Amino acid sequence: MKYHITPSTTFTGTHKVAPDKSISHRTIMFGSLANGVTKVSNFLQGEDALSTLQAFADMGVKIERDGDKVTIYGVGINGLTAPKKPLDMGNSGTSMRLLAGILSAQNFDSTMIGDESLSKRPMERVAKPLRQMGAVIATTGEPGTPPIHITGGQNLHAICYEMPMASAQVKSCLLLAGLWAKGETVVFEPETTRDHTERMLTAFGYDVKVTKLERGNQIRLTGGGQLTACDIEVPADISAAAFFMVAGLIASRGDVVLPKVGINPTRTGVIDILRLMGADISLQNQTLVGGEPVADICVKSSKLHGIDIPLHLVPLAIDEFPVIFVAAACATGKTILRGAEELRVKESDRIQVMADGLKTLGIDCTVLDDGIEIVGRGDDEFVFGGGEILSHHDHRIAMSFAVASLRASDKIVINGVETVATSFPNFAELVQKAGLGLEVVNEV
Repeated sequence: MKYHITPSTTFTGTHKVAPDKSISHRTIMFGSLANGVTKVSNFLQGEDALSTLQAFADMGVKIERDGDKVTIYGVGINGLTAPKKPLDMGNSGTSMRLLAGILSAQNFDSTMIGDESLSKRPMERVAKPLRQMGAVIATTGEPGTPPIHITGGQNLHAICYEMPMASAQVKSCLLLAGLWAKGETVVFEPETTRDHTERMLTAFGYDVKVTKLERGNQIRLTGGGQLTACDIEVPADISAAAFFMVAGLIASRGDVVLPKVGINPTRTGVIDILRLMGADISLQNQTLVGGEPVADICVKSSKLHGIDIPLHLVPLAIDEFPVIFVAAACATGKTILRGAEELRVKESDRIQVMADGLKTLGIDCTVLDDGIEIVGRGDDEFVFGGGEILSHHDHRIAMSFAVASLRASDKIVINGVETVATSFPNFAELVQKAGLGLEVVNEV
């Protein structure tokens, strides 16, 4: 599947972007392990979240879905049953890494598999600390990649783990394993990362303690408790909103409103970074929904300038960097990103793949070990030329270069866009309404 995009200069309107993927995953996990019935509204109907839903259905949880409404009949903390076949996580690294913590504590053997992209992604970052807790876990791909085989019937014990690098997925995996571990599990994160797991544990009645340190946080929980079902409304995903935010900023005529977007402070790095670059972004109608702060995000065309991205904001915008790179190309002056090694082990090596695409479109950029330098062309009417982009089947790469067409002089073709369905199934339809000249082409 490809995007063929004709340059346009307008991006306007009020658009309800995709529901939050991180929260959608966790509603299924916590709802399944809780006592009682959990009702979820505005659930993301993307392939990644549906992979998590299917995995728990395969482990004996009754889950009913009516569009974006999901009802989960929880089986309790010890109620999962052995799946009859390997659990297929599709393209979802979040599903696989978080489930590794849950499965390590079960009394049955399990195997997790994934698609071609997921099968190349590193899993030892969760496997090593889980083994310290007593899990018997093998990453049977090369080197240290899926499939993951987990031997059941182990007694987990709590550990104190200092994460070598900030990762919400590793933190969440260990906290989930800690639900069954004997003693108090303590995780130190070197920088603040998204805290949806901690917030949802609290929403489901589980005591978790977070202590802010001089650098990063300490998170503690004691095993052996129970989760109690609750109802959750999933906010719109700030990662999905980021594409619309940058589109509104770089378009000649940009004016966008994005209702009820999650503005969890561990996720708003993209807003902070864009504001430092001179973006006109305002938050209206701020409120709390299911323990998560939400707001309407309003964006207008802005003249952006390059910046050195502050290190403390990097983990808070880790998923949004591909489209931030597009904003940087449309700024005046140089933008420098450091401390973003995590980007190299996402669905693709997002630093290298974005650099390759930017260069194809005429942008001067330099790849660093842990980041990138981008020389912006914000003074030019046309920042990008035309060209053909390889997305490496990475949904965020594909959507980022679609946004770039708003400052392009010629047609852009993006290959391998079918994975956009993992996180934002109606992306093409929404950006067309906003003014993007995008055509989806299916090639036999």
